[in-house]
Order: sequence, then C-alpha cells, then structure tokens
Amino acid sequence: RRNCRGNPNCLVGIGEHVWLGEIDENSFHNIDDPNCERRKKNAFVGLTNLGATCYVNTFLQMWFLNLELRQALYLCPSACGDGVPKDTDYEPQTICEHLQYLFALLQNSKRRYIDPSGFVKALGLDTGQQQDAQEFSKLFMSLLEDTLSKQKNPDVRNIVQKQFCGEYAYVTVCNQCGRESKLVSKFYELELNIQGHKQLTDCITEFLKEEKLEGDNRYFCETCQSKQNATRKIRLLSLPCTLNLQLMRFVFDRQTGHKKKLNTYIGFSELLDMEPFMEQKNGLYVYELSAVLIHRGVSAYSGHYIAHVKDPQTGEWYKFNDEDIEKMEGKKLQLGIEEDLAEPSKSQTRKPKCGKGTHCSRNAYMLVYRLQAREKSLTVQVPAFLQELVERDNCKFEEWCNEMAEMRKQSVARGKIKHEEVKELYQRLPAEAGSPYDFISLEWLQKWLDESTPPKPIDNTACLCSHGKLHPDKISLMKRISEYVADFFYRRYGGGPRLNVKALCKDCVVERCRILRLKNQLNEDYKTVTNLLKMTVKGNDGFWVGKASLRSWRQLALEQLNEQDEDAEHSNGKMNGNAQNKDESNEEKREEEEELNFNEDIVCPHGDLCISENERRVVSKEAWEKLKQYFPKAPEFPNNKECCSQCKILEREGEENEALHKMMASEQKTSLQNLFHDKCRPCLGSWPQETDELYIVSQFFVEEWRKFVRRPTRCSPVSSVANSVLLCPHGGLMFTFASMTKEDSKHIALIWPSEWERIQKLFVVDHVIKITRTQAAGADPESAHYTSEPQLCPECREGLLCQQQRDLREYTQATIYIHKVVDNKKVMKDAAPELNVSSSEAEEEREENKPEGEQDPDFNQANGSAKRQKLSHQSYITYQKQGIRRSTRHRKVRGEKALLVSANQTLKELKIQIMHAFSVAPFDQNLSLDGKILSDDTATLGSLGVIPESVILLKADEPIADYAAMDDVMQVCMPEEGFKGTGLLGH
Repeated sequence: RRNCRGNPNCLVGIGEHVWLGEIDENSFHNIDDPNCERRKKNAFVGLTNLGATCYVNTFLQMWFLNLELRQALYLCPSACGDGVPKDTDYEPQTICEHLQYLFALLQNSKRRYIDPSGFVKALGLDTGQQQDAQEFSKLFMSLLEDTLSKQKNPDVRNIVQKQFCGEYAYVTVCNQCGRESKLVSKFYELELNIQGHKQLTDCITEFLKEEKLEGDNRYFCETCQSKQNATRKIRLLSLPCTLNLQLMRFVFDRQTGHKKKLNTYIGFSELLDMEPFMEQKNGLYVYELSAVLIHRGVSAYSGHYIAHVKDPQTGEWYKFNDEDIEKMEGKKLQLGIEEDLAEPSKSQTRKPKCGKGTHCSRNAYMLVYRLQAREKSLTVQVPAFLQELVERDNCKFEEWCNEMAEMRKQSVARGKIKHEEVKELYQRLPAEAGSPYDFISLEWLQKWLDESTPPKPIDNTACLCSHGKLHPDKISLMKRISEYVADFFYRRYGGGPRLNVKALCKDCVVERCRILRLKNQLNEDYKTVTNLLKMTVKGNDGFWVGKASLRSWRQLALEQLNEQDEDAEHSNGKMNGNAQNKDESNEEKREEEEELNFNEDIVCPHGDLCISENERRVVSKEAWEKLKQYFPKAPEFPNNKECCSQCKILEREGEENEALHKMMASEQKTSLQNLFHDKCRPCLGSWPQETDELYIVSQFFVEEWRKFVRRPTRCSPVSSVANSVLLCPHGGLMFTFASMTKEDSKHIALIWPSEWERIQKLFVVDHVIKITRTQAAGADPESAHYTSEPQLCPECREGLLCQQQRDLREYTQATIYIHKVVDNKKVMKDAAPELNVSSSEAEEEREENKPEGEQDPDFNQANGSAKRQKLSHQSYITYQKQGIRRSTRHRKVRGEKALLVSANQTLKELKIQIMHAFSVAPFDQNLSLDGKILSDDTATLGSLGVIPESVILLKADEPIADYAAMDDVMQVCMPEEGFKGTGLLGH
C-alpha cells in the first residue's frame, strides 16, 4: 500500500516494511565478504583491468606461464636483492624489477587478482586508450631483449633469443645464370596474411611462396651485370622454442582511411609439424599449441582481449579474462563460447566443422606453439627477497580482510539495535484520539526508516509560517505521531522546533479564508469594472489609470492575493543546506520588485504623472474605488491633476536638440556632399594632377559621421576628427605612403584641401595629417617625391609589422583552402575576380555559418548560384582606384575545400584532415604552397609559412596496391590509430 500524502494520520508505506518481520543479517551492511577476494586453492591469480589494458593482461599471463622466461627473470639481479626495509614500500626501478615482482605476486599472492598499474605506468601506456596488441608485443619483446642484453649471466642475457628468436633468409635466384643471393634475418614472430585462407598451414605456405620478378620489377644480377628475370622466396633456417604466429586480422581499409578487422574463420591444429616448411629436414619441428590470444569485437579500435593459455605443468587449459580465470574441463581448449559472444549479425559466415585436435576461430589474432618437450617441465621457485615482498603484500591483504570483517560485524550490531528500536516504536507511532501529539516531517521519518543513511537531527523550520507556527500548506508534508515517540526522537536525535497541538496557526487559516473570499469575489468585480469602463466620465470626477494596468488588472490582483503564501515559503524555506534556496528566493524577489505594480506604468521617473496621454485613460470614481480594494497602495492621479513639470521641460529640450541635430546634419552634408556620398575621391595610387596636397582622416571618423548625417535624431553628433588613432605615442605616423595605397587604405580616408578647410570649421581637429607631393617643373610624374606631416615613426611602424606577422604565425582555428590538382593543372579555373562586390560583401558579413574542422564547406553544386559560407579569420584589404572597390579576400571555387587549422599543429595532422576530406592517404599526398613543396611532417604550419586564407595545392599519387605495405605506412603516419607506446620507445 502507498502512503496517503494528504493525510497526516497515515503512517503506512513510509519504509516500515523493511523492518517488520525477520531480517537477514547481510541486509544491515553493503560490504562484500572479503573472503570472496581470496585466491582459491590451485587457482591462478588474475590482473585488474585499469580501463583499457586487457591486451596487456593477456600477454602478461602468457609470459608468466613461460617457465623458462620466468626462471630467467628471477635470476636477474635486483637493486634490493639484500632486502627492503620494513618501514618503506617497495618501488621497482626497472622493467625487469617490475616483471619480477609482478610474476612473484602471480605465483604466490593470496589475492584473487592483483593490480599491474606500476608495470603499466613504467611503460608509459595510456590506461584509457586501447592500443594495438600486436604492436605492443613486438615493442615489449624488443625492449626486454635490449634490457637483458646487459646481464652477465648468459642464461638471463640470451633468454629472449632462446625462447622466441628464429632465422629465415630472403633468397633471390637469377633465372639466367642461376646465381643465388641470400639475406639472413632474425624473427620473433611470423606475420601471416589470412585473407583468402581457411587453414593455418595455407597461411604459412603463402608466407613462404615463391615470387616472380619480371618486367619493371626485374632483379639486377651481379654475375650477369644486367637486370634479369628472377624468383624470390623466404626460407626458414631455424625455429625458436616458442613460435609466435601473428594472424594479420587488422588491415588498412583504403576506402575509410582506417584499420578494419577481418572476421574470417581460420582453422588450426593442436599439433603443428613445421618440418615440411623448413630448408633443413633433419630436425625435430613438432610443436604443441600453448596459447590462443582472442580479440572479441567487430572493430579494430574497440573490443576486449582475453587469452586461452595451457598450464605447462598440468597440461590444463585456462581462460584468462582480466580478474576472472576459468579452468577448462577435460584438459581441452574450448573456444566455442568466445566465438558465439562475438557474433555481430545473423548473416555472418557459419563456423566450419572441426575434427579432433583442431579448432576454428574468427577472433584469434595470435597463436603460440611450443616445441614438444620430452623431459619434465621446469619447477620455478620465487627468490627469497621477492618472496619476502610477497609475504608483506599478503599480510596487508589479511589486515584488509580482518578490517572488512570487523566493519561488517559492527554494521550488523548497529542494524540489530535499529531493528529492535523500529519494531517497538512503530507500534506506538500513531497518536490515539484525545492524546497529546507532535508533527514530524514525512521526509525525516522516511530517513529514520532508511537503513542506508543514519538520520540527522529533526529540522521543522521548512514547515513554519511567518508567525513561527505550522504553515497550513505544509500539513501534507507532515505526519502526526504520539507524544511518547516524539519525546524519544528528540531525546535520541535532537533538533526542533517541536510542533504540537499549539503549533497550528489560526492566523494563517483566517488569512487564507480571506484570500479565498477575495478570489471568489474577483470574477464578479471584474465584470462590474468592465461595465463601468464603458461609461463616459464627465467633469473632474475621474481618475487616470494606465492602459497596460487596465488590461491585466485581474491577473495582477490574483498574483497579489497569492503573494503572502509565496512570501511565507520564501521566508521559511530553511531546510538543511538552505543557503542556496535563500539566495534563489531573494533573487526572485528582486525580479518581482523590478516588475511594475498596478498603475505604476503612468508614473514618470520623477514620481509624478507621465506626460504621454496615449498610455493612460480616465475611469469613473466607482471603477477606481473597486480597483483600490485590490490595490490599496496604487498611485492615485485625479483627472484634473497636471502632468510632471520636469518631464515637460525635458520634452521641450529634446525637441529643440533634435531640431538642432537635424540642422547640423543638413549643414554638414551640404558642406561635404562628395565625402558623404563617397564620390570623386582622391587616390594615392593615381595622384590627382590638380593638387599637390591631400589630407588624411581616420576611416572610423568618416563612418561615424555618415551614420549621424543619415539619422541625426538617433545618432550622436560627431564633434572631433580624432586623428590620434593613426599616430603612435611619439606623435609619428604609423603608415608608409606605399602601405596607404594598398593594405592600410582601409584605415584612412583622403580629403581634398577644400574639404579640409570646411572640416576645420565644422569639427575639432586634434592632429593635422597631410601628404605633400613635390616634383621639379616639367619632370616625369613618376619621379615625384611624397612626404607626410607628421613624418613616419620607423620604430613604431616596425613594431606594428612585427605584431601583424606574429598574429599570422600564432592563429588558432583559422581557415585555409586545399585545392586538388590533376596533372599539375587545377581541377577548374579560378572564378573571375568580382569588381563591384560591396553589396555581396555586406551580405556575406550577415551570414553566420562557419565551416567545421573536417566538414566540406564547399557550396551546394545543385544550386544555380554558389552560396558562400562565411569563413572565420577573413581579412578584408580594400583600396580605391578610379572609383572601384576591390576585395583581395580569397574566393573559394569548385574543387577546393576549406579546413580549420591552427598554427601549432603539424603537417602530419593536416594530412590526416586532408585524408578525411579528399579520401587520399597521407603517403599519397604531395602538398605545395606558393611553389614550395611541404614535406616535413613534424614541422608546424606556422613554421612552414601557412597563414590564414592560404591556398595549398594537393597532388595525389597513384594508389598503392600492396595493402600490407600500406598498413605499415599507416602505423607510422597514424600512431594514434594504433599503438602509442611512447613510453616503450622512450626506453
């Protein structure tokens, strides 16, 4: 049954059902049994997944069960071989020490699983990002071999080569003379292509198959001294004790530019005879399957890694899945469940049937075989100093188990006491008729009955009215309980104030009844006032009322009637942690105060009647008296009252100012008509012959002045020229003559001498800036000399240029354009430059869409007219020549794509963006800027001279047909897509 919230006497369904009846002890705590974390007998120890480190855990478990490798690592000398002081924690310093300690814990720890974070941190791996497992295996083996090569003990120094290293030779035979060229190389695993194959032996056969070198791919024979047809193949010379076979499930997909996983089934046997594949046939080459590494998931960039590993001492198979380890029944490898879990769709290829001793998998990416051993398996003992460290960790674990058990015991004891308390008090909780009672908040009662949280002191302040008693509207949040139980609660838990029978507030009830009566009367009064407003008011018996107030007076009256209740809630909202609620209520009050009350819409800023008669009307005395009943504090204005005298004076002054501004604008426009209409303007690029002097003002002054002339009643008049913005702090000019004809022309406006005389009369001029032309009589106009007053300030000019160059080199999220070319020709000709673009530029200025980082912002080719998107970091450089405005802003054409870049990103990162935009792999891209080839992938765009609005030409090479080669290149170009082992490479 649910609790009746409107009934303060209902005490059912408030959480009591948990405590009534018998209770299991385990319900009194939320602490798991610590013994569940204890290692079971004859079981292996798991490894914690730190986020995305399951691939590391699988390799660690596989290497741990390589007894020869474990034995060699234990023999490796350690800096703490003499022991570690008991008062300090052991911190391994090298990779070998980390592996030693980890293997010792895996061997003799009492924990069900251990934390490998020290080892992972030492390698510099990102625990939140899944890396390329195959690449991790290669790099770690290389690191381990390099580390152990410094050891004096040969059993330690050579363990990686003995266990994992084999040899093969690349053999090339000339078809003409039969000369054989051989290149011997070591290997630690064989990388086998699985595309188009169903069996492991087929993959090995393809790896060793003969390749013909013909045509353009012919081989240069040293004996024949010419290019000849030849054959090339790989010959296996020797095999290691542990044979690692990498199945190349993750390949590069040219269409998407990313790696993909091949979910095809590959069959393999538990016994693998390698003798047919060897050059020398006289050895023992029979291998037993010892481990299968599985990747569950359909994507190359996500999924989960687990390992099936065979215990070399018992021959039993185990599935290692991070913390969980499962023993396979009957000493048999069982992969069926793993294959079912990874089923991506019903259309997937059916699993082929497997015979005895064979298996099929579409998730196995690495198979590990060990040479068949005739002697007994090795027994590995943990060295004494490592065993001491393991015992320390086991002691810590036992202490933790005891601590958890004690906490469970204490929680159970507290729960039993609470159980007895609730069983006794709940029976006496209801208040009997005629007996004393108290009100307690329902929320507190529920917390008292909640086993998960101990109750806080009772707080009834949130339920109080403005008179300090129980608010009538809060009754639904309260429960009436007996005085006996209330005494116990206040004695045991404290708090207050106590709300007994005397706490019921009669004043609030009376006020609520008054409000209810007014609400009922409001509808009748609304009809009466509406009828009274239709009557015509005669004489001086009327009152002024704002039209806006009349339209909404009923709503205002309702809100005013509810104000008292709302104020009560605000003033008494003192619940636990109520500071924020109080602030919010104060803010709401301030907002309400800012809103106009009834009839305040006709009050002027000086507190008198406003002068605008359009905003008010006269109502009869009867209507006003009705309204005053609801708004007793409303401002009262009889219809014979005069308007505000101060507002009348201000109105007259405003009218006079507007007339004055209109006259000023008309006079200035007449005096400077050509400047206002931008007609017959002089140009420094083609100096006018009729004068040797031109004056300069800032373009900002001209634009502000034009705004005033167009709208003199809305815009403020311009009083001064303010040429100081064109000068440096020393009073020198910031622009050269050449720059003012080109890029700096947008900052200045040229003035004729006759116009300047008028400007000096109309405006205050702070600084005169003049350009003078001097030339000998009859001399060529091109030999003219130009000087400025004041003269150029070279230091400040150089600083300005340096700042501009620095801005071009330190940009973020700027737009550049990539233009793809074919056979050194652009895809299509650039669009013709637009000569008169002022209107289109203004239109583009209003557009708000911007291109996103890798989204193609090219125009929609389906439209007849190309609709440009507004690009960020646009630089407008305009100049006047013979009355035509030109824009040197880049105009994007078809075949180009805009990208958002930053100056500090590398060329390699730009190539990745280009790959997504044009589907051209980074190694197929040839980029150039202004004829200069961009080839340094590590260089930043700023250092390569790429600035906002740059156009980079892209020429794509022919696609590579060899997918394996492409995959290798992508691992170099896109390390973030694969293994990011910076820590390993750093070692």
